[in-house]
Amino acid sequence: MTEVTTKHEQILKYIEGVKLGSKISVRKIAQTLGVSEGTAYRAIKEAETLGLVSTKERIGTVRVERKQRQNIDKLTFAEVVNMVDGEVLGGANGLHKMLHKFVIGAMQQDAMMRYIEPGSLLIVGNRYKAHLGALEHGASVLITGGFDTSDEVKALADKLELPIISSSYDTFTVASMINRAIYDRLIKKKIMLIEDIMVPASGVYLLKATSTWTEWKKLLDESGHSRFPVVDEWNRVIGIVTPKDMVGAEPGQTVDKLMTRSPLTVTPHTSVASAAHMMVWEGLELLPIVDGSRKLLGVVDRADVLKALQYIQKQPQNGETFEELIWSGLEEARDDKGALYYRGVISPQMTNHLGTVSEGVLTTLMTQAAYRVVQEHKKGDLVMDNMSTYFIKPVQIDSEIEIRPTVIEVSRKFGKIDVAIYHAGTLVSKAMLTAQVIDQA
Repeated sequence: MTEVTTKHEQILKYIEGVKLGSKISVRKIAQTLGVSEGTAYRAIKEAETLGLVSTKERIGTVRVERKQRQNIDKLTFAEVVNMVDGEVLGGANGLHKMLHKFVIGAMQQDAMMRYIEPGSLLIVGNRYKAHLGALEHGASVLITGGFDTSDEVKALADKLELPIISSSYDTFTVASMINRAIYDRLIKKKIMLIEDIMVPASGVYLLKATSTWTEWKKLLDESGHSRFPVVDEWNRVIGIVTPKDMVGAEPGQTVDKLMTRSPLTVTPHTSVASAAHMMVWEGLELLPIVDGSRKLLGVVDRADVLKALQYIQKQPQNGETFEELIWSGLEEARDDKGALYYRGVISPQMTNHLGTVSEGVLTTLMTQAAYRVVQEHKKGDLVMDNMSTYFIKPVQIDSEIEIRPTVIEVSRKFGKIDVAIYHAGTLVSKAMLTAQVIDQA
């Protein structure tokens, strides 16, 4: 086991040292480092997770620049090539560079050049002078309609390491694809991950399997913490110790006899919301973060996670999800008794092929209404456990509806909500929801 772990780390270090843009293969790594192809394959997969390599269609696995999350709303030119089923005509050494903006070349060249900046992408047809002008301004070029370009342009692209890409799609389709990809990344950008808030392993108080109760007590007094991950000689998480585990223990007892074995763990790419749900549901105060080999990368505690959820709620909206698009047509109102309800009109996008509102949309509306009414009673996130739904009557396109949520019970960790949808005073759909409440107060 020691040899496999060591080889795994050697492969990752080897990949980090490979020149950007170089191809990486299982067979080549196995031969170069003298490891099995299975070991090489597993290490390459972890390198892909870490952002060191990327698998490109028709190209293979390539060493790429490790991207930071603050650039998640940016695309590389290599990703653009894959997205538009493109062919690289020149400047292949610049495929790892980031695309900052794109410009559609639907104007005279002089006017076009005013909008082109270094790092941008000109989307244009078979206009060789425009291709050349874009490169001279530090921009890459995407040629639509499947056209080629001149040898002069290709040579300059290679010299400047600025990609020239040809795609058979038209300009509108290509621009839509790129815009959609950037927009999707904006949505992902607002999703906070555990890696954004974790305490790295270098700052974690931990115990070894051979540590004693006395050592645990000393660490408890020094750190002010009461829970610690337990690792083996290879730094793999094998347990966790809490004060409850140590009650009645003898000073010389080792923690491997007292710890809780096989604790729940998460990876750096787990979302904060998912980790919060796990910690609340399982009653955890400390969550170790591990890699694919269960090696300790860091920890998060409940306070860190709940603080991060509070931060997320205060952030501006960067991209709309389907849920938010569905809900955007509704407005909040109050009845004579001050009870909260929502009203709106069924838009064409909400309907199925029969022209009536789809069951999925109704379910989303009722879920969102439940979430919002709970916010009036208790600050926190609602994570659905169970939902019983009844679709009583179909609702036609352009129909006005009212959504009336009623809180039946909300405790510190649990909520039960009844939601009813009405059209013209008639009940058309009803749901009973039970959910976990992740307290942020």
